[in-house]
Amino acid sequence: MEKFILGISGASGINLGLRFLKALPDDLQIYVVFSQNAKQVLLKEMRQNNIQEVQKNLSLTSHITFLDSTDIGANIASGSFGADKMAIIPTSMNTLAKIACGIADCLLTRAASVMIKESRPLLLAPRELPLSSIALENMLKLSKCNTIIAPPILGYYADIKNLEQMEDFLIGKWFDCLKIQHSLYRRWQ
Repeated sequence: MEKFILGISGASGINLGLRFLKALPDDLQIYVVFSQNAKQVLLKEMRQNNIQEVQKNLSLTSHITFLDSTDIGANIASGSFGADKMAIIPTSMNTLAKIACGIADCLLTRAASVMIKESRPLLLAPRELPLSSIALENMLKLSKCNTIIAPPILGYYADIKNLEQMEDFLIGKWFDCLKIQHSLYRRWQ
């Protein structure tokens, strides 16, 4: 079974990460890490202050493991664990900058660092507007390391009628980048 890591960092758009998680196929072994700041954003955006309650409400099956972001010794912190793919949705500028500079001070940034050193797919979905020169330089630096930089940029197609369909479109595009099969949006004909 393929091993997939999902990081959720402290940028606005936590719901995108949660919907991405719900949409992942059942044939993956999934490891989820919420950053410390993600827990704060969760409170502000979704009025949830208990991460365990959020995990329980996701009604997920046994193929998903939630890991503590302070546990730097967790399995996903090692290249020998053999994670196949990773995404951080949303990606805060803080998390992006740490990854770009090789700072592995928590499980989320350590796992991302491992994916880069092992040349395995890492997708980052930066959530910021406008983008500063520093953020753009960090994205370029990561892109040169074969990291997939895929911000949640909206598509304006006639068949997208509401926010949920727009989020499905974004999640589908991220699945495309990671070569995960889906039917979340209608493909261009």
